[in-house]
Amino acid sequence: MSRLFMFEKPLGMRDTLPGLYETKSIARNAIKSEMKRWGFQFIETPALEYYETVGTASAILDQQLFKLLDSQGHTLVLRPDMTAPIARVAASKLLKEDLPLRLAYSANVYRAQQREGGRPAEFEQIGVECIGDHTISADGEVIALLISSLREAGLPKFQISVGHIGFVQTLFQQILGTEERAQALTKFLYEKNYVGYREHVKNLGLSSIDKQRLLDFLKLRGGKEVLSFANDIIENESGREALSQLQQLWEIVVAFGEEDKLKFDLTLISHMSYYTGIVFEVYSHAVGTPIGNGGRYDLLLEKFGKATGATGFALYLDRLIEALGGLSEETPMTCILFSDERRQEAYEVAKEKRAIGEKVVLQDINGVKNIDACTNQYTDIVFLIGKAGRGS
Repeated sequence: MSRLFMFEKPLGMRDTLPGLYETKSIARNAIKSEMKRWGFQFIETPALEYYETVGTASAILDQQLFKLLDSQGHTLVLRPDMTAPIARVAASKLLKEDLPLRLAYSANVYRAQQREGGRPAEFEQIGVECIGDHTISADGEVIALLISSLREAGLPKFQISVGHIGFVQTLFQQILGTEERAQALTKFLYEKNYVGYREHVKNLGLSSIDKQRLLDFLKLRGGKEVLSFANDIIENESGREALSQLQQLWEIVVAFGEEDKLKFDLTLISHMSYYTGIVFEVYSHAVGTPIGNGGRYDLLLEKFGKATGATGFALYLDRLIEALGGLSEETPMTCILFSDERRQEAYEVAKEKRAIGEKVVLQDINGVKNIDACTNQYTDIVFLIGKAGRGS
């Protein structure tokens, strides 16, 4: 093994050093506490799942899955998201009474990345799933919880963009006639390539009225007035039902008192193909990509033999830390430097300080080569050197 390879990591994998670990821990614990206060119960699932079940249900592109074989020759995957594994558990073990479930998680997920992508292949998500509830109240609850969780984590400024998959699908298929043509246009939205979208629309064999409807569709971003504009573009009941759901969602978020955090963006499309209704993304001005996303995925549970409603969200912890401004301020820490003669005294002092919540490092002075460099790491130093009574 070459010395260079010895210190390298697989593509997309990262080390988490103490400062970042502590920062993530603080944010994670704040969010977990808030989720628990809202009645969500935490769950863990295995890092490895069967490809034929969770792998195919996850909606992550096949080339992004980490695959391996077990000793029986079954294809396994490192979990690429948490929603599909939790859907598996809910359908098989938890939905016996058909009562709504409120589940939460904090876990690493794995998605293989292209070498030029520069994105992590292993990253932590923290989120919730509300399973077994078809109502828009559930969508409103998870969005309100998302807002509350971000505040608890210390992020004051952020915005949630809300759309509806059903509205986009209905509008495109109504105007374009086939699912294939609709998907071709949807791809531009997913890539946020609005210039390409406009050029594609101009080259379609449609009436000038229908072309204008597709171009006006891109303007459907803003406050609740967007829903009125959208109603002028759509022409069938399923599309209007989607708008009715968004109107209900708005009223629920208003009831929570959180409407200032919500904006509508009816052009919003998720890369997760199992979303079926309301979808949303959360943005912070400090980060160029969403720090979290979620939505309704009523059809996913059917893949595990259970037809029921479900909605939820996931936060990307690394992006949240970036939005928070990086590493947290270091908490005060005391170092007790002791010699052999005063070892017992040092241990007792450390025990007393730890009992009142202080962080204390015990360091035998014989194990330190550079005293100045050692003491500079800590906010307070206690020297217990030499015979008792001579140190400070």
